[in-house]
Order: sequence, then C-alpha cells, then structure tokens
Amino acid sequence: MDAFLDIFIQLSLWCKKYSYETALAIMATLIVLFGNKVNLVIKGHINRLNFIIRTSIFILVCAVGYGAVLIFLTPWLADLLISLHNQILSPILLLLFIGIGVVADRNY
Repeated sequence: MDAFLDIFIQLSLWCKKYSYETALAIMATLIVLFGNKVNLVIKGHINRLNFIIRTSIFILVCAVGYGAVLIFLTPWLADLLISLHNQILSPILLLLFIGIGVVADRNY
C-alpha cells in the first residue's frame, strides 16, 4: 500500500509542475465536448432574430464567452489542482481524465 501511495505522491509532485497546462487541457476539452450543446441551446433561443443579430450573438458566445472561460477558469482550476494534497491529486486527475474520456465516447 505504501508503494502505491509513494507513486501517487511522486506523480502528484510532477503534475503540480504542469498544473496550468493540465487545467488548460481540461477546460479546452470540456469546451469542445459541451460547446456544441451550448450553441444548440442558444440557437434555439435566437433562431427568430435577424441574421446580423444572430451572428453577433454567436461571435460573442464563441469568441468572448469561450475565451473568457479559458482565460478566467483555467488559472482558478490550476490553483485548485495545486492546493490538493499530494496523495489525492494524481488519482483525482486520473479519474477526471477517464470521466472526460467516457463522456467524449458517449457524445461521439
């Protein structure tokens, strides 16, 4: 059991060096996975509007909205990852990426 704990601690220490990149990968993947659903919901609400207004709204959502999510939530997620204890960071990341993979598999 101590061997697994040591492995998790070493992996967590390594992951903390790349916490921003890991957080960015998570956020970008979530945007790719759920962005189409968000766009479909928005499209359903604005489909009766003028073409120029619809296009402007989608530019705001895609460029500004998704960009803001990446810019503001990535550092927050990176700080959250850094704050996790070394014994649980690597198992949480492993489970998180497996969960993202399962969601991606079910979506496509």
